[in-house]
Amino acid sequence: MENKRSSSKATTTTTILLLILLSSSTTSQAMKRKIRLNQPCKTLLLYFHDIIYNGRNIANATSAIVGAPVWANRTTLGDFMHFGDVIVFDDPITMDNNLHSETIGRAQGLYLYDKKQVYSSWFGFSFVLNSSDYKGTINFIGADPLMEKTRDVSVVGGTGDFFMSRGVATLTTDAVQGDDYFRLECY
Repeated sequence: MENKRSSSKATTTTTILLLILLSSSTTSQAMKRKIRLNQPCKTLLLYFHDIIYNGRNIANATSAIVGAPVWANRTTLGDFMHFGDVIVFDDPITMDNNLHSETIGRAQGLYLYDKKQVYSSWFGFSFVLNSSDYKGTINFIGADPLMEKTRDVSVVGGTGDFFMSRGVATLTTDAVQGDDYFRLECY
């Protein structure tokens, strides 16, 4: 009976020692890596180019007005800070700010102008990437106060190489040409 008891104590002691060793080993590895919770694990700098259909540019247009207030039509953005216009887009994404560079995917979604006092919009869109370097989607949503130099939108998910992505993307208006073209830098 005593042999069984001392054998049981030895097994328990050995198990506890193994758990302690494994625990300290895992902790020291995590400390060596210096985990940075506030730093992004991956960053990309991409550009998307929006060309709004204006009645004359059907061959080049990448977006269209699909909802407009009564004082506007579907080829011209409305007055009063474009308030009430809803635009659907399928814009090319490039690695640099040249519209004619090789595309690595498409920015697909919508934006709507939501204020009368200042230019502001609300975005809901996905980057659909299909290049040799990146495959998958990144999903974005949020307010876009256009008069700010930089704006942050939420990254709410992703697929493929970007599975379960989340965080914040910073948008900067890189170029504007009238009401028909703009280019956003997304970091």
